[in-house]
Amino acid sequence: MQLKWLDDFLVLAAERSFTRAAELRHVTHPAFGRRIRALEAWAGTPLVEREGGGPVRLTPAGQAFVETAGQMARNLAQSHGELQAIAGRQARTVTLATGRTLSRTVVADLLVRLRPQLGDGELRIITRSLAAAVDELQRGEADFSLIYHHPTLVVPLDARQFAHLTVATDRLVPLARADASGAPVFRFGAAGSDAAAAAVPYIAYSRSLALGRLVEDHLANHRAAPRLKQLVECDSPDAHLEYALRGLGVTWLPWSMAHAETQAGRLALAGDKRMEIRFDVRMYRPKRRLGPLAEALWTQMARR
Repeated sequence: MQLKWLDDFLVLAAERSFTRAAELRHVTHPAFGRRIRALEAWAGTPLVEREGGGPVRLTPAGQAFVETAGQMARNLAQSHGELQAIAGRQARTVTLATGRTLSRTVVADLLVRLRPQLGDGELRIITRSLAAAVDELQRGEADFSLIYHHPTLVVPLDARQFAHLTVATDRLVPLARADASGAPVFRFGAAGSDAAAAAVPYIAYSRSLALGRLVEDHLANHRAAPRLKQLVECDSPDAHLEYALRGLGVTWLPWSMAHAETQAGRLALAGDKRMEIRFDVRMYRPKRRLGPLAEALWTQMARR
């Protein structure tokens, strides 16, 4: 069945005239008649009584089909409108895959900067592990992927297919709750001191997190690494921040995430700069042409 046959039949049922219905449907009278007969062949029964003069009359089957045809036509029109709306939203939507911590730090800063370019568009942010964010980009389910960059972290993106920008630099710093004088309640002592001999309570990341791999590699390869007693392992940096504020131990947090608490005197550095881990934050994209909004956002980010 062709969809235009439904509209033909509904116009005929309303006008009760083949001539007038054909005019309204912008086809010749014979062509209109053939389309109605084709609809009847599909239905398997006559829908129009063809004997006698005067206005067209519908058969009982035709009268019953008027309501069905009308509902079908309305449903199709609604579906078409919904599909067009979805297509319009898709054209105005850019998808960014990133990590949970980056979504609340670097992405928040980017949103402020990119707001004029977004206009009536939308940035859809999905949070994933580093590997999953890269996978979303490779499978074409994200326009951009914002991830950590450090020699320790392997990012399997072919430079022939993907481009990147460095959009921020950050550092992981060891922090503990600050006491009333602003000093950390736990800190790493100097080599050979009593403080150095005592193990410090430690809040660790899961190694499945990029941050966890950075800290683990740093501690494993640093000669001045402190003695730590792991108290908790957790894959949420937000939880790490809360645990540190409650005085449970030392944890490494991105400075972009923890600097406000540090400046407010609620957290304090537990070690010197040797214990900091510096890293970049990169935005990746396919080299193929993206949509207009995605290209506009990329151009703005490249002006940093």
